[in-house]
Amino acid sequence: MKRILIIAAAAMMLLPASMKAQATQPKAEEDSLIFTTVLANPVTSIKNQNNSGTCWAYSSLAFLESEILKANPKMKAEDLDLCESFLVSKTYVDRADRHVRTHGDVSFSHGGSFYDAIYCLKHYGMMPEGIMPYPVTAYGDSLYNFTSFFPPMEAYLKAIAKSDAKKINPAWKKSQQSMLDDYFGECPETFTYKGKTYTPQSYAASLGINPDDYVSLTSFTHHPFYDKFVLEIQDNWRWATSYNLPLDEFMEVMEYAVRNGWTFAWGADVSENGFSRRTGKNKCVATVPDVKASAGVGSDQSRWTGEKAGVKMSGADGAGEKTITQEMRQEAYDNWETTDDHGMQIYGIAKDQHGKEYFMMKNSWGNYGPYDGFWYISKPYVAYKTMNIIINKKALPKHIAKKLGL
Repeated sequence: MKRILIIAAAAMMLLPASMKAQATQPKAEEDSLIFTTVLANPVTSIKNQNNSGTCWAYSSLAFLESEILKANPKMKAEDLDLCESFLVSKTYVDRADRHVRTHGDVSFSHGGSFYDAIYCLKHYGMMPEGIMPYPVTAYGDSLYNFTSFFPPMEAYLKAIAKSDAKKINPAWKKSQQSMLDDYFGECPETFTYKGKTYTPQSYAASLGINPDDYVSLTSFTHHPFYDKFVLEIQDNWRWATSYNLPLDEFMEVMEYAVRNGWTFAWGADVSENGFSRRTGKNKCVATVPDVKASAGVGSDQSRWTGEKAGVKMSGADGAGEKTITQEMRQEAYDNWETTDDHGMQIYGIAKDQHGKEYFMMKNSWGNYGPYDGFWYISKPYVAYKTMNIIINKKALPKHIAKKLGL
């Protein structure tokens, strides 16, 4: 116990101000969960994706920012902020091209995958926040609000993709690029940052990370273990592959990584009743409780929060969660119960007052909830509802990396 307290104290001394704030507990109600940080790896400040389905961009860049901090120990978290607008704009150009080439069979939507950020880093580069508008002020938005911006572009691309024309005029790409530039601003070929001139590629090279170091991991039985496959979700439109691990080893990787100074991008289903509630005692906590009875709105945040009428949970004190098996994971994925909802970042481990451990999660809904944008996710929830993770291959236990040929 003393060792844990020493580790927790040391970890808190290393945290940026934004993370120290989240460790302050709200006034406890009876039966409320009270968390103590066991260890927390460095992360940057909380961001707000607001009214946009760009969690994939915010979470993947949050993860890459932690990777940059790890690669550059002298860098301060408050001095690091990568540009979501650059990543989103570049990704939407590529996704539109795939949408048109497949006659609309590949969807075009707000969403994306963690691999989009890795692809952008490798092929287009990166840039810091502030070089491009956030977004263009002509829209009057201080945060992303795709209500007016996105539907016209979506309709335009659908018209192109579903056209009966025998030949497509390539000028459609200029029109789409204009729509993106009107909202996000133009992606500059060169820019000046802290007195130095960069291209997006040279800025990316200065960050000290290698896009080839990152792998996607998952755990499902409809493909062989220890092999790669294309995860069948709509937002995996680049058809990126994930390594497939048995559930026990999948969980071992996540535990090992966090305890050894790494973070990872976490994609998961957050539509479950156990993923917090808007009201009630243990908000911003995710568990897999036994459901006693069930019944059968906007920002992205409001889409995934709010207690469903008629749902009553057991295990509110952190106990009583289900034991998750490989078969349960697979069944939930096969019957569309587990869906590709949200991208987040896992960065630490905490304990509740009962001694039960949780992963600590950084979200992209602003300073929402009692922990100012940070959440606590039970290990059964992670085992049950994780779709995939992106992680540095150096963070894998050696015996698992060997099985994957890494």
